[in-house]
Amino acid sequence: MRTLAHLSDLHFGRIDAAVVAELGATLRTLAPDLVVISGDLTQRARPAQFRDAAAFIAGLGCPVLAVPGNHDVPLHNPFARFLWPFRHYRQHLGPTLEPEHADAEWLVLGLNSARSLTVSGGRLSAGQVHRAVARLRTAAPGQVRILVTHHPFDCPSGRAAPAMLIGRGDAAFPQLVDDGGVDVFLAGHLHRTAHGFAGSRHSARRSALLVQAGTATSTRTRDEGNGFNWLRIEHGHIEVEHLEHRDGAFAPVLTRRFRRTPAGWVTAAD
Repeated sequence: MRTLAHLSDLHFGRIDAAVVAELGATLRTLAPDLVVISGDLTQRARPAQFRDAAAFIAGLGCPVLAVPGNHDVPLHNPFARFLWPFRHYRQHLGPTLEPEHADAEWLVLGLNSARSLTVSGGRLSAGQVHRAVARLRTAAPGQVRILVTHHPFDCPSGRAAPAMLIGRGDAAFPQLVDDGGVDVFLAGHLHRTAHGFAGSRHSARRSALLVQAGTATSTRTRDEGNGFNWLRIEHGHIEVEHLEHRDGAFAPVLTRRFRRTPAGWVTAAD
C-alpha cells in the first residue's frame, strides 16, 4: 500500500500560521509515502515567500513532489514575469518544474501548467503532453499512474468555469488517459475539494479519477475550510479522504472509495 497527502494552494505570504503549524504536525504524524503539492506555494512569488514554503517542506520529513501554480509567477515585476518567471521557484524549491516520483507501485508525474502570459489561467503545450505520454507508457502494468498539475482538467463537482480549467485540456485528456494510462489527476487552483470523474466534455475511452484539493493553509478560503486529501492506494483500489481544519485540528469529513476495472475506475461500494 502507498499513502499520499495531496495539498494545494498554500499561498505563503497570505497564510494562517496556526493552520500551517497544525498541518505540519498532522503530516509528520501521518508520515505519508509522498506529499504532493499541486501549485500556488506562494501568494506573490517573492523570495521570502518561497523561503517560507521551502522551510515548511523541509520540516515534513518525507518526500515531496511540487509543481508551480500561477501565483508562483511574479505578478508585479514584468521583467521577472517574462524573462525569468521561475527563477525564485527554482532557487528555493528545486531546479525542476516537472518532477517525478516512482517506485514499484506507482509513477507520479508533475507537469507545469503555469504561464507568464496569463494572470490566473494555465495550459499544457503539445510537447509537454507528448513527453508525459511517452514517460507514462514506460510504467509497469501494475503501477498506478498519477499526473499532477496546478490547473484542473475538469472539476467533478461541476463548479468550475471553462476559463478556470487547463488550456488545451480537451485534447490532452484522452491522450493522457488512453495513450498514457493515467489513473489519477491531482490538481488545485479552484480552492474547492472534489473527488470523482470528468464530465461528458472529455472523450477518453477509459475513466480516470479527478482529485481536486482546496487550499491547505491560505486565508483565501471560499466555501470550505482549509484542508487536504489523503489517498490510500493498494491493489487496484484507491480510497480518497478529505481532511478539513476544524476546531484547531485536521479531521476527516468525507471518504470515497474507487476500484479499477477494465474500462477504468469506478466508485466502489462500501
